[in-house]
Amino acid sequence: MASPLFLRPRRHFALGLLSLALQPAWADEVTLDTVTVTGEKTDSYQAKSASVSGFGEAPLLDTPASVAVVNRQLLDDQQARLLSDVLKNDASVGQSYAPIGYYENFAVRGFSLNEASSYWINGHSITGEQNVALENKEQVELLKGLSGLQSGMSEPGGLVNYVTKRPDDVRSVSLALNDDGERYIATDLGTWIGAEKQVGVRINLAHEDIGTYVEHADGRRDFASLALDWNISPNALLQFDVEYQKRKQRSVPGYQLLGGTTVPHDVDPEKRLGDQSWGKPVSSDSLNLGGRFEYRFNDAWTGSIDASRSKVVVDDYSTFAWGCYGAASCASAAVPNYFSAEGDYDVSDYRNPDDTRRNDELQLALAGRFDTGVLAHQLTVGTGVLRRTIDRRKSVNEYIGTGNIYQDNVEYEPTDEPLKPSYRTLDSRQYSLFFSDRISYGEHWQTVLGGRLVHVDEKAYSNRDGSRERHTQRSEFLPDVALIYKPRADISLYTRYSEGLSLGKAADWYTTNDGETLPPTLSRQIELGIKRDWQRASFGAALFQLRQAYAYSQPNGDGTFTYVQQGEQKNVGLELSASGWLTQRLQLAATATAIRARVSGSGTDAYDDHQAINVPKYRASLSADYRVPGIDGLALLGGVQYSASKYANQAGTVEVGDYAIFDIGSRYTTKIEGYETVLRLTVDNLFDKRYWRDVGLFAGDGYLFPGAPRTARLSATVNF
Repeated sequence: MASPLFLRPRRHFALGLLSLALQPAWADEVTLDTVTVTGEKTDSYQAKSASVSGFGEAPLLDTPASVAVVNRQLLDDQQARLLSDVLKNDASVGQSYAPIGYYENFAVRGFSLNEASSYWINGHSITGEQNVALENKEQVELLKGLSGLQSGMSEPGGLVNYVTKRPDDVRSVSLALNDDGERYIATDLGTWIGAEKQVGVRINLAHEDIGTYVEHADGRRDFASLALDWNISPNALLQFDVEYQKRKQRSVPGYQLLGGTTVPHDVDPEKRLGDQSWGKPVSSDSLNLGGRFEYRFNDAWTGSIDASRSKVVVDDYSTFAWGCYGAASCASAAVPNYFSAEGDYDVSDYRNPDDTRRNDELQLALAGRFDTGVLAHQLTVGTGVLRRTIDRRKSVNEYIGTGNIYQDNVEYEPTDEPLKPSYRTLDSRQYSLFFSDRISYGEHWQTVLGGRLVHVDEKAYSNRDGSRERHTQRSEFLPDVALIYKPRADISLYTRYSEGLSLGKAADWYTTNDGETLPPTLSRQIELGIKRDWQRASFGAALFQLRQAYAYSQPNGDGTFTYVQQGEQKNVGLELSASGWLTQRLQLAATATAIRARVSGSGTDAYDDHQAINVPKYRASLSADYRVPGIDGLALLGGVQYSASKYANQAGTVEVGDYAIFDIGSRYTTKIEGYETVLRLTVDNLFDKRYWRDVGLFAGDGYLFPGAPRTARLSATVNF
């Protein structure tokens, strides 16, 4: 397994080799052979390695899992600002309650990720209730499927890992704007200092006046980060990262089914439902800290200590559009958590400031290589502890009036309900022991044997009066085993079995057991895959099956609901991928996914044996870069995202249509006053397609979010 330990900047290594090769023959008693220094182009969408699937950087060909990597080149070409801009490049991913102005969440392979455990920075757990900045990220990695070995408690969909930029000699400024009023500036500054360049520093700063297509939903963002690498000695390395972001923006409520049975039609994506002039933005302050110390005992063994803290404070305000208790046509419904058939909805004044989430993590690991007879081992063993706490208020959520999706917003008076006191609602501690042993025998066969023993000690408190409500203690061993066969050095076939443990979900507010948290659930996955590196491109295919217990609000037949864990959801799918240069001038990043997602044995016949809500059967994504012959520095960019139709309710009786979104753009690299300058123009949703990007559930309620209309963005980056 490759390690980043003790690497100096590559230019120093190359210059050292060249200086030896170019010494005059009389300067030494030995004449050295010619040394040829080669390097790969850094402008490719192809990725050769990732760290999200194990305990260190590893070649993707030797990784028995489906891993997607979006590197800096693609992030820059698409002018990505949010994780949704990144993950649109993978067809296994869909949005799962990602309102504008709020933090985003996603579904991978048909299962929603979890804000508590599904997001990392440099292998450290972070609180997912934030929109992580991308200015200081080198790439974003997505492990698709179970990640019990990597993270312990996890959701079956997958794991997102942000990889930060490391120190380098760089000085650049970027400016951008879009046709919705966005104004953006960012700087990237780095250097190596010391007599032998043993200390590296990198600083990223950004300010954004957020412009969005929705009326009265603009905002602002400020970001700063620092990365530090210190080569303390030839055997010791210290790395440190810190980033802070302050973001303010009004959140945009989603639509709901009309009468609970009909998809809204002819809606205006630029309208903000329930807008009030006195409304406040959602404000979030996020701080992510991470440190790593590595010590090399000898050429074979290395020890490491990782520590991190992630803290987010959200002042959650919204004039929220939800339900239709105030509409006459909804009077007979026990729980009218949908818009009326006429398009009426209730407007609520929602307030929940000082919503504080924190993750603290410590991990110790030992990694080394040794042989036992004909078997070569790469072993990693370690232990870790993760603590997650939530401190928040019982929210104020008061009805103030009604609105209609086809009419102008009506102004109402804000509530005078006082804020409730803050208290700790969750204190969750996870202790774990883990190991992973990659065993190689011969040139063609590898086995990866791993597992994590997890002990969860979690105390959850009632959101009604702050009293102690639940104390969960559970231990579980989560195995992860794989077999890899490489008939050639550039082809890899694998099969993998893994298990994961997910904490039980809390009952929805309108159920008869409101406040109850269900027991943890065990998930299982089987995956078969093939990977191929061919010239300057990589190709892959994976077939998977995922199973998890099904939890939902079960209708009782009298208009009431009870939150239960009954039955199973099984998702079976096929993923295809390709990335890199196909010709000297054309490169692409392409994925396609087919998923069959079924619920069975739920106890509610209407929810069983059809495609699950918000999971299309087919999805595809393509991004391309074509270098125009005869015009140095000019490239044409383009892309398309396709989604088949998908159900917008659990019974599978309401469906939104399929859609294809086309993007175009260009990149021109030139020199202005001697400085390299890169100009980019992108137009997303070129044909201004109207579509529903997300029709999933959140806290038991169904929401529909329209996709963005045509948007143009222009940027310039100057490298000094």
